[in-house]
Amino acid sequence: MNNIFSVFKNAWASPEVRRKLLFTAFVLVVFRFFAHIPVSGVNLASLKTLFSQNQFLGLLDIFSGGTLANFSIMALGLNPYINASIILQLLTMVFPSLEELSKEGDSGRQKINQYTRMLTVPLAALQAFGMYALLRSQQIIANLNPIGVIAFIVTMTAGTMFLVWLGELISEQGIGNGVSFLIFAGIVGRLPVAFSQTASTANTQNTLNLLTFVGLGLVVIGAIVLINEATRQIPVFYAKRVKGNKMYGGQSTHLPLRLNQAGVIPIIFAVSLVLLPNLLANFFTASKNVFLHNVSLWLTTVFNPNGIYYNLIYFVLVVGFTYFYTAVIFNPKKIAEEVQKYGGFVPGIRPGTPTSNYLNYVLTRITLVGAIFLGIIAIFPSIAKEITGIQTLLLGGTGILIVVSVILESVKSVEAQLVMRNYESFAK
Repeated sequence: MNNIFSVFKNAWASPEVRRKLLFTAFVLVVFRFFAHIPVSGVNLASLKTLFSQNQFLGLLDIFSGGTLANFSIMALGLNPYINASIILQLLTMVFPSLEELSKEGDSGRQKINQYTRMLTVPLAALQAFGMYALLRSQQIIANLNPIGVIAFIVTMTAGTMFLVWLGELISEQGIGNGVSFLIFAGIVGRLPVAFSQTASTANTQNTLNLLTFVGLGLVVIGAIVLINEATRQIPVFYAKRVKGNKMYGGQSTHLPLRLNQAGVIPIIFAVSLVLLPNLLANFFTASKNVFLHNVSLWLTTVFNPNGIYYNLIYFVLVVGFTYFYTAVIFNPKKIAEEVQKYGGFVPGIRPGTPTSNYLNYVLTRITLVGAIFLGIIAIFPSIAKEITGIQTLLLGGTGILIVVSVILESVKSVEAQLVMRNYESFAK
């Protein structure tokens, strides 16, 4: 804790880093301001009643930062953008042209980001129409004429794209990953509401259960920090080389492989997908078509947040996305080539392909530990509810993981900024 405060104290003393921190804070204030601008024509009292009766919608509201219960213009949140990112990354593995584009450095990444934003628009529009149909079936919003429906969809889509733009501003000119930061801000902004709901129903038994919940939360926070910071050190030796009249190399170092290479991204991806079937089920529940009505009831049963199938699917998705995203961000072949290029080698392993295979072997096994841990954290709400009986605190391990991970990554980002500034001043 003292280290975090000292990092931000030193950051405040640096004009450039201070500007980034103030810019990030300003964007978060803008986000929270727009999060309270409601869409016209929605009966907010009936909407809040619906949310209090539907655990799925309450969970969805937490990840939208409370914008869904208020039904602000940002009610769709970043889900369409996250789903578009998942689709583009999957397509990158299928189409060689996209794979080549992803290897072109910053220019390639910018093009892929542009494609992601373009795909976000139709996904957001489709989700906005589904939200309108759900609210209309619950008589929370009046039947609109075609122009009114189009205006509703355009407003919701524009809110999502504005949120994406705010996230990109944070990534480019602020501190940390913008998308994760906005989700973090939404969860933190929703915490007082969740705690007030729990406190309003408090009695002796609930107080004891709440203390148990807080104790479990502290244990989870400690475990998250431990897993996030845990690394497997791969020793690397560099052979001595003579260049002119100077000798280079001869030193040893290590290559740190993190247990959780993917960070919080697998959880965010898995949440976006696991909530989608229930959202579709709510959309088709009022359908007059018998088949669609039965399918929606089946989806509601299978993807019930308290059900075993929901938690099992959620767990598998988190584990799968952990391996998938680790493969995206960490390339053992490229690392092995870089080590070989500078005359390095892993003791007992030949340079080149054998080193790449060895790194992949180690990474696959340590990622299993991180993936299972993330999966357990994902289904922690159901575990905590069985232990404590508290139904109002829907935040659970997923929200805690996002909050703690974003704080840790932000501190590391600030430290990197400080190191870079100190190096630049030293170089001058």
